[in-house]
Amino acid sequence: AYFALQVIYARRKYKISPPETTGHPEFERIFRAQANCSEYFPIFISLLWVSGIFFHQGVTAVCGLLYLYTRLKYFQGYTVAAQGRLGPLYASALLLWLLLGLAVAGLLARFLQP
Repeated sequence: AYFALQVIYARRKYKISPPETTGHPEFERIFRAQANCSEYFPIFISLLWVSGIFFHQGVTAVCGLLYLYTRLKYFQGYTVAAQGRLGPLYASALLLWLLLGLAVAGLLARFLQP
């Protein structure tokens, strides 16, 4: 919701009416940052859910909070400059891979044990 509100504020600031997605470069960066975060959200939620159920809720919760923090940093970095997104992007990708590993480990442990 925070990211969507930032897009709304940028639309007002730069006078860009929907459905336009181009205009001032700062608006375009804010819009793309929000869209990119939205694209990864279903993957994140799915991995968080499976990892929490089949691996460990505490470890999963910590990974989830770290992921949300890195996405916030990604958004903030991207709104300043396109290069500002890279560090947090790599960190959030690493956390998604970690969640995938935890989910797979939990599923294997659950379904391969007699």
